[in-house]
Amino acid sequence: MRTRFFATLAVLGAFAALPAAGLAQGKSPYPARAIRHEIPMTDMIQRAFAAGTRDSTGRPGRNYWQLWTDYTISARFDPATGLVMGHEHVVVNNDGPNPMREIVLRLDQNLFAPNVPRAEEVTDITDGMQVTALKVNGQDVALNPGAPPRRFFPGGRGAAPPPVQLAAFNLSQTVAGITLPEPVPAHGQVTLDADWHFTVPKVVAPTRGIRMGAWGDTLYQVGQWYPRVTVFDDLREGGWDTEPYLGPSEFYNNFGHFDVKLDLPAGWLVGATGILQNPDEVLTPAERAGLARALAADSTVRINGPENFGPGRETAGAAGDRLVWHFVADTAADVAWATSNQFVWDGFHAVIPGSNANVPINVMYLPGHERQYADAGPTVAHALQFYSKLWLPYVFPTMTMVDGPELGMEYPMFIMSSTGAADHEVGHEWWPMTLGTNETWYPFMDEGFNQYMNILSAADRAGHAPDLDGRGQSYGRTSGNEREAPMMWDANYGGPMYSFQAYSKAPMMLSMLGGIVGDSAVWHAMSEYAHTWRFKHPSPWDYMFFMNHALHQDLSWFWYDWLFTTDAVDGSIQGMSAMHGRTTVTVRQDGEMPSPVVLNVHFAPSGPALRRVPNAVIVDDSTATITYPVSVWWNGSRTFQATFDFGPRTIERVVLDPHCRFPDKDVEDNAWPRQPAPAEAQGRGFAGRFGPPVCHG
Repeated sequence: MRTRFFATLAVLGAFAALPAAGLAQGKSPYPARAIRHEIPMTDMIQRAFAAGTRDSTGRPGRNYWQLWTDYTISARFDPATGLVMGHEHVVVNNDGPNPMREIVLRLDQNLFAPNVPRAEEVTDITDGMQVTALKVNGQDVALNPGAPPRRFFPGGRGAAPPPVQLAAFNLSQTVAGITLPEPVPAHGQVTLDADWHFTVPKVVAPTRGIRMGAWGDTLYQVGQWYPRVTVFDDLREGGWDTEPYLGPSEFYNNFGHFDVKLDLPAGWLVGATGILQNPDEVLTPAERAGLARALAADSTVRINGPENFGPGRETAGAAGDRLVWHFVADTAADVAWATSNQFVWDGFHAVIPGSNANVPINVMYLPGHERQYADAGPTVAHALQFYSKLWLPYVFPTMTMVDGPELGMEYPMFIMSSTGAADHEVGHEWWPMTLGTNETWYPFMDEGFNQYMNILSAADRAGHAPDLDGRGQSYGRTSGNEREAPMMWDANYGGPMYSFQAYSKAPMMLSMLGGIVGDSAVWHAMSEYAHTWRFKHPSPWDYMFFMNHALHQDLSWFWYDWLFTTDAVDGSIQGMSAMHGRTTVTVRQDGEMPSPVVLNVHFAPSGPALRRVPNAVIVDDSTATITYPVSVWWNGSRTFQATFDFGPRTIERVVLDPHCRFPDKDVEDNAWPRQPAPAEAQGRGFAGRFGPPVCHG
């Protein structure tokens, strides 16, 4: 054995020595930089391609399908205790080709229960969600009868598995399962009935809570508050999305119809997802008149103020009465609500470009926060209108914004938000509320795209064009940080740089994409993507392939580096020479991510007119921009000789990546001759005789 062991080591050592020998002679057996030109295809997306539910066009495949869920919910709320007691009847339509052998539920309120995994601290510990009864197709479900069933049955090959019990397991966790003795057949239907209760978590004002909570016994924000059927789709093995809810990473929900009735004491005003069906029963005549005025007014209309708090003034009904608020939401992914006996209520409206729908906007806040919410209605209206023009018209019939401990959370037609966060939260009405992306696995498709469009909206509100320069280049300062997870990494396990992965990196990626194809081309392609996947569940592969087709080029190398790695470009100018009237600039890329080569060539202020060059744009009398495509790197080299002839005019300076779109750790080596940028321009471009910094990222 010992002889064989050393013989094996000798053979392995001989193979290991081959590259080293080559390197010793100055001849590497590998290219200087091997660039990947394919998008990695995981088992999940390959299954979808094989089934014809998705394909390389980036559009839904001929066999695309998704679950549809209809909820009828009735709940009773006690403000004195914060207790919500509810019953729901859910009709689950299995529109897919695969049988359902179980039903998986989300019980997000269990995030506040003790001994539940969490990714961040919560402000209160409660008993979580107590599910007291479940029925499937009218049959009682055994609740937590013991250990969950094993996936593999004892007895050996060919042995009959034990009978499956109609039972629910893990009801104390954020994800629970119901085993079904009879699977729901393909294209079949199943009904689920549930009774549950929980106490709304407390938040000590002015502390901000996580996702939902109560300020004293005066204001309650109630979200993720009913047992939700998780997504059953064509992507996951087994069909069901079983990711736990840990706090930061949020939604992947089915679309469906919601019919919700909320029973509260008179004097407690309610804002919620959906259209109020019975305003005559719960609102005063003055409030109904104010809502009508708000649909036509050019300024904010006061619907109800502090002078009218109490039963019969803030709501219909007398002291001691209870009112049932009835809301309906169609083709929605979720429903949430808030209530207070001290809500000031303002009304506004937005006329939606592309549909001309007149959308009412409700803003509800506490009296002491009037100044903070003074501009809320116009801010929400601008967001609804701007994003309707940018992507696709707002698809819902109303919008409500409420004050409270959570000042930055979104649900369909309903946001818990401050005015400062309103533009971002309204942006979520496009993703994930219209395009049902999986935010837990791929938050860049939700939070990241939203951060990008917020930049555009802020510029529009300020009355100027958006400036995306500098953002792509700035990623170079983060690339290489061992704590950063790639954007395709499940965000539940994203680690200490979750916020960067989820929020910050996508705007940098889209800044670089705009530097390659043009920002307006990116916006047009993403608008087509939004129209195509409206009320469906796009995956990252659908997005990547769709953008390739919409932009008419294979950007697989781009998506690979940005989404699957943490690589950067790290470009530099190594030198410049001239011979026989032609100038050669040596450009180097030390990173693994390639990029086009874009050079700004600055000439002496006077001299012969600049000669036209095919791949160049004459910017002004003394500046030209010359561009070489990313394909100049396909041969594996790390250096490129950019040779051009603009005529005999003296070249004073050449700047690489003048718009700062490509990730770069050190911008000091992006100009020739070397000249350190002024302190105020560090990391932002170059100044001096050539004007203010080119980049402002």
